[in-house]
Amino acid sequence: MHVIATAGHVDHGKSTLVRALTGMEPDRWAEERRRGMTLDLGFAWTTLRPAHPRTGGTVGPAIVMGVPVAFVDVPGHERFVPTMLAGVGPVPAVLLVIAADEGWMPQTTEHVAALDALGVHHGLLAVTRTDVADPGPVIAAAERELARTSLAGVQAVAVCAPSGDGLAQLREQLAVLAAGLSDPDPDAPVRLWIDRSFTVAGAGTVVTGTLPAGRVRVGDTLTLSESGSGLAGGHDVVVRGVQMLGHRADQAVGVARVALNLRGVRVRDVHRGDVLTTPGAYRGTTVVDVRLHPPYPGAPADPGAPTARGLRLPGELRLHLGSAALTVRVRLLGADAARITLPRGLPLRIGDRGLLRDPGAHRVVAGITALDVAPPDLGRRGAAAARAATLGAMSPVPDAAAELHRRRLARADELRAMGVVDPLEAVHAGAWLVDPAYAETLRQRLAELLEDHRRTEPLADGLAVSVAAQRLGLPDPRLVAALLPGGVRLRAGRLEPDATRPRLPDPVEAGLAVLAAQLTADPFTAPSAHRLDELGLGPRELAAAERSGRLVRLADGVVLGPDAVARATRVLTEQAGGPGTAFTVSQARQWWGTSRRVAVPLLELLDRARMTQRLPDDRRVLLVSGPPGADRAPVPPRAAPHEPGGERRSRSARSPAPPG
Repeated sequence: MHVIATAGHVDHGKSTLVRALTGMEPDRWAEERRRGMTLDLGFAWTTLRPAHPRTGGTVGPAIVMGVPVAFVDVPGHERFVPTMLAGVGPVPAVLLVIAADEGWMPQTTEHVAALDALGVHHGLLAVTRTDVADPGPVIAAAERELARTSLAGVQAVAVCAPSGDGLAQLREQLAVLAAGLSDPDPDAPVRLWIDRSFTVAGAGTVVTGTLPAGRVRVGDTLTLSESGSGLAGGHDVVVRGVQMLGHRADQAVGVARVALNLRGVRVRDVHRGDVLTTPGAYRGTTVVDVRLHPPYPGAPADPGAPTARGLRLPGELRLHLGSAALTVRVRLLGADAARITLPRGLPLRIGDRGLLRDPGAHRVVAGITALDVAPPDLGRRGAAAARAATLGAMSPVPDAAAELHRRRLARADELRAMGVVDPLEAVHAGAWLVDPAYAETLRQRLAELLEDHRRTEPLADGLAVSVAAQRLGLPDPRLVAALLPGGVRLRAGRLEPDATRPRLPDPVEAGLAVLAAQLTADPFTAPSAHRLDELGLGPRELAAAERSGRLVRLADGVVLGPDAVARATRVLTEQAGGPGTAFTVSQARQWWGTSRRVAVPLLELLDRARMTQRLPDDRRVLLVSGPPGADRAPVPPRAAPHEPGGERRSRSARSPAPPG
């Protein structure tokens, strides 16, 4: 389906032309029919079937046969320009209607100014009432006027609706126009600007609008934007029914005129200008930076003197975007850049087109193109001028790499909500994306931060990830893990050098050297607390030495050399006779030549390492032989040969060891 809106001065025959093309009455209200003037948006549809196929030696645009086209008929009176803009806003093409007996009129100018501001460049010019005046001069004048707008070069057709003259040619040109419209993405997220809401008996709330892309199915959940009646933020509703061109359907695929029966909202809470979106696919924004497009030269001029920046902005302006119309504050940043502050959030994306209108002067002030729907604050002096320079270099077409480079880092879902596809070249950190150049800068800063921490806190157990994120100004500590510089590891939420033996302060190194010599000579005799104090090895120094792999702490104040576990296992294997042998704490103490102060925590360490297993009678059974890394599968216990009853226990060695 294709959707085309009408435009033109009041009483130039827009509704009459739609009625002749479709056979339907677009004016819905009795008052409209009584007065012969459109007061609200009207809707009608038909299937384009040209009277004859296109012929000739040159292959022209493809003629679309049998394609349904819906018309949004808008009022032409100056009092109803906001209604006209609500109908034209979401529509990609326009049928501009001018009467041959009156020609170009004031509302023609304002409608064309609005279409130009919105960037509408698909259209068709229909000159009506050819039965009462020659259309030639009007067509020539209109083409000269349109040449200065986005509608330059559109085809013109002379037509008389009552007699039917020119209708066949108009249908053919409409088919050509439809063929030139781009095909939208059927899988795009839904954004449906509501232009009408009403109640149907037995069904409930129904809304209508132009679906530009995506698809809506029966049973879908959509998010309804905040409305003037006080719905707080997004409000989820369920689609109970879908109707297109007067017929029920399971789904609607854009572009399409649709009517949706909604569950979960009252009709009094839905208004023209509200919008339905795919949940989570858009971000509501109340501040947007835009590029300004001055009105075309034929538009009504500002009676006041222009400002130094080229545009004079009244204190109160209306922003028209989609079917919405809101009073906004506009701050000029440069000659063609401005910041717009909205009274409520709208689901905007980069590249969205709208216009600013002065309702008091009945004129279009400027068209706008959204460049940044999540702009930074302008706090410091000179920030506005710098921001204008940045906006001047930005494209209205979403550029993933450029957008991430400007923001340096951003959440992937937020970029997609702005209309930006994930950049191919980016550092991924969970839900975050980091610009590659900024990621390298962060790595360098992180390396400097860790080096400074090592100098000032040489005995600390690394730098906490949360502290590193705070000092780097990162919004999420998880970003740190994706930015680790070389030689740094992340362990237990802290960053520490990846080296196995980092250098400790000289006094600590000296004390460890003396301790290492003592433990080499007598590996299972832990120094006393007094001796450790003499060596300058307090709790912090011992903790740092343990983290660097210099020693093993069995308990507070009980330390052995880094090879204590391997040595202890080797001695047990030699003395007990191999895996599966059961022994007592006293035996282990004697074999190691140490005290219970060392033997008990050392055995507990071996238990935790699955080198030994404690039995119900407080004996241990050796599970593996040799140093850690050997086979650790449990084996049946057997008594040491010199233990009383050893011969009997050896005969029962095939029985499994009792659980420890």
